[in-house]
Amino acid sequence: MQLQFLQSHAWQVSLGRFVVLLAVALVLGWLFGAVEYAVIAALLGYSLRSLVSLYRLQSWLRSRQRTPPPEDRGVWSDISTYMYMKLHAERSRKRRLVNLLRAFREGAAALPDGVVVLDRGRSVVWFNEAAGRLLGMAAPRDRGAHVDAFLPPQAKAWFADDPTRESLRDTASVIDEGVHLSFRLIPYSYEHALLVVRDMTPIARLEQVRRDFVANVSHELRTPLTVLHGYLEMLEPEVMPQLAPVLADLRGQSRRMTQIVEDLLTLSRLEAQQQINDDERVSMRALMSSLKREAEGLSQGRHHVDVVLGRDSDLRGSNDYLHSAFSNLVSNAVRYTPEGGRIEISWQATTGGGARFAVADTGYGIPAEHLPRITERFYRVSTSRSRESGGTGLGLSIVKHVLQLHQARLEIESELGAGSTFACLFARERLLAFEPLSEEVHP
Repeated sequence: MQLQFLQSHAWQVSLGRFVVLLAVALVLGWLFGAVEYAVIAALLGYSLRSLVSLYRLQSWLRSRQRTPPPEDRGVWSDISTYMYMKLHAERSRKRRLVNLLRAFREGAAALPDGVVVLDRGRSVVWFNEAAGRLLGMAAPRDRGAHVDAFLPPQAKAWFADDPTRESLRDTASVIDEGVHLSFRLIPYSYEHALLVVRDMTPIARLEQVRRDFVANVSHELRTPLTVLHGYLEMLEPEVMPQLAPVLADLRGQSRRMTQIVEDLLTLSRLEAQQQINDDERVSMRALMSSLKREAEGLSQGRHHVDVVLGRDSDLRGSNDYLHSAFSNLVSNAVRYTPEGGRIEISWQATTGGGARFAVADTGYGIPAEHLPRITERFYRVSTSRSRESGGTGLGLSIVKHVLQLHQARLEIESELGAGSTFACLFARERLLAFEPLSEEVHP
């Protein structure tokens, strides 16, 4: 409103000055007989006056003085004062923004974690010193480059899938294989995302120490447990009937401890492996038939077991590891489903061209608060129920590590009292076309 008023006031004053100047020029021209020259002189005089005033205003604006210009009667003084106020406010706002941006960049540069700003096309917009050190980036050379040029192969595959769903916890750096990194992508606008890179080397070393300790202890426990189990099998309950219940408990606990040691050794081998032999073909028709027989053998007729084979593809991976993982899911379903319940083992296609192996049951279900930790070692939803069923608490952890070696993931859906579904999702690159069988296998 103030600017509009000043513009209107300037126009009125300028028009008034021009009319007065033109009238004086016409009178003088009529007296001296040169009206057209008088009009031209009036226009030139008015233009000269305007140019002088504008020159004064621009000269003052270029001077960058903080104090207002000398007062001048007339509209140009008002306009000059207003322009000074606007310029000073704009300059102060820009100064605050520059200081804020500088403080943000200094704070981001001081972070121990690497921070990379990516645009919509995953090109590098900005990165701090830690990111340059961890990923081998240098400014300003690598600004504008695609982020894939600085990522290890596992991180590239993670980016190609859905990096916003979960973080990549442990992968080797491209500049030093002894450095372990974790990646997390945080979208913060439609156009930009934040890639956070963390050095996990100290934690990886502690994990290696823990794995070595567990593997060594498990290996050392195997021999005394085998001896103990052998002597217990030699004792006959018929010789001492009063000790029959004790011998039964000792044998049960001995078998359970042996199974825990075997699972610990399996888990240690899986954790030590970075990759598997991808040349093996896993026949899903044969594997589904084998899993159904295992489920019926464990169930002893107490459950209804169904198999759905809806995907005409085999898998590329380790036959032993995948059979172990799938068998763990099937045995858990039988173990935690009440008598008369239903268990469904399925192999079906997904919308993205991949495949989904799932084991669904109508068992007890898992409360929602336990789902995030259900794959941790020895984590139990119900300790008493797990011990009664003979579980070791390591099955789902083994499943998770087997799937990681196959670039797959585990999805768990469960409702308390309504059953659970454990699904293994495999990418399209892991699938192979069915091979004809000499003998048709019916699940």
